[in-house]
Amino acid sequence: MSNDGTEQTGDLKRTLKTRHLSMIALGGTIGTGLFVASGATVAEAGPMGALLAYAAIGVMVYFLMTGLGEMSAYMPLSGSFAAFSGHFVDDAFGFAMGWNYWFNAAITVAVEAATVGVLMSFWLPHVSTWIWSVIVLVLILAINLTSGKAYGESEFWMAAIKVTAVLAFLVIGLITIFGVLSYKPDVMHNLTAGNHGFVGGITGMLAVFMVAGFSFQGTEIVGIAAGESVNPEKAVPTAVRQVFWRILIFYFFSIFVIGALVYYKDPTLLRAANNSDITVSPFTTVFQKAGLAAAASIMNAVILTSVISSANSWLYAASRMLYSLAQEKHAPKIFGRANIKTGVPVPAVLATVVIGAFAFLTSFAGPDIYFYLVAASGLSGFIAWVGIAVAHFRFRRAFIAQGHDLNELKYQAKWFPIGPIIALVLSIVIIIGQDLSSFSGPIANWNWSGIVTTYLALPLFFILYFSYKAVKKTKLIPLKEVDLTPRKRG
Repeated sequence: MSNDGTEQTGDLKRTLKTRHLSMIALGGTIGTGLFVASGATVAEAGPMGALLAYAAIGVMVYFLMTGLGEMSAYMPLSGSFAAFSGHFVDDAFGFAMGWNYWFNAAITVAVEAATVGVLMSFWLPHVSTWIWSVIVLVLILAINLTSGKAYGESEFWMAAIKVTAVLAFLVIGLITIFGVLSYKPDVMHNLTAGNHGFVGGITGMLAVFMVAGFSFQGTEIVGIAAGESVNPEKAVPTAVRQVFWRILIFYFFSIFVIGALVYYKDPTLLRAANNSDITVSPFTTVFQKAGLAAAASIMNAVILTSVISSANSWLYAASRMLYSLAQEKHAPKIFGRANIKTGVPVPAVLATVVIGAFAFLTSFAGPDIYFYLVAASGLSGFIAWVGIAVAHFRFRRAFIAQGHDLNELKYQAKWFPIGPIIALVLSIVIIIGQDLSSFSGPIANWNWSGIVTTYLALPLFFILYFSYKAVKKTKLIPLKEVDLTPRKRG
């Protein structure tokens, strides 16, 4: 072992407690998608259209998380769904799934770092935005190099801030709806305006369907964190069981409050919808209407916390995925090394930050390169969801085929096989439906630049999959040959 303690190819340390895993799962469901994009969805689809779209995505995410929870409680691996894809489906599938997710997570770190700079300009417009981006990169690097527990603790408190903000929003929103405050909105008119609350019709709902899908990206990180949980058999089921209620309370009720209190043609909602303005939050609008003068500063601070939390989580998820890829012999061995004292996969963390920093720098040196990098990672999260659904379907079928009793499972996903099938179908619908407008008219008139930038992640995934398959000659693993031996390594 070298002096820095990184020459050991040992396991990650199990230091995350149940409260950490629960808050990591909770933090994954609350982000800028809720704080910012939710207003745009009400403007595009109307309150009822937005509610229905988020409800459908919520059902899908619930099934995905219960499936992931079943596998993670039985076999908690830091590679999570990528490792499961390799173990239960096909080694090539696991290889492609892991590298696809790592690339997506590393690029997202850069995107969130850039967003921090934009948010800080709200208070300090004369300071260059890149300075704040560098500061947040250094901050999350320090957290992730300290220990897995440091990541869990930081996420616990940042998630607590987000939860407090949403609960305050819901309380103030509900008492406003019931006419307790001086502001008296026309609730029924706001909820039923347009086409009975379905402003954009089917087209509007489909558009919101895609936005809602992006809003829930990151919920799967709890499966990755299970690899470092002290008691995954208890912590994972606890975190997953709460997913349904989190989706109901934090998304469904929040959008209901926004739709009830803010008219869908309100300039702030339209501004967010038309320009993707990160500084415009429907939460701010509601707080201001309720008479909270400091609403803009408060919500900007909450959104800032949310973005830093997201960058922190994606760095953690990416480093553990790269570590797992090395453990599965899908990446160079150096990335499978963990610090003997802290259990941190230092090489994997540093490699992820380097790629994230490179992507961030391209936004200055070559905006087009940055644009394509971001576009290439756009669908990666949904591809991961497809992997979760397929892996869970295969896991349960193999479990039964090999004569196991379902009572052996520490946690059982309900509604099998309907759950993974619904999740798989809706994930594919989201992937295909990202930019259907680019395919309108004769093929010669298709918007090829839009198609390439939107769907670039798909050919990249298939290149990884078929290349590995051709080289290693892998095949779909027969159900009775699937290795179901519980492993508890990182």
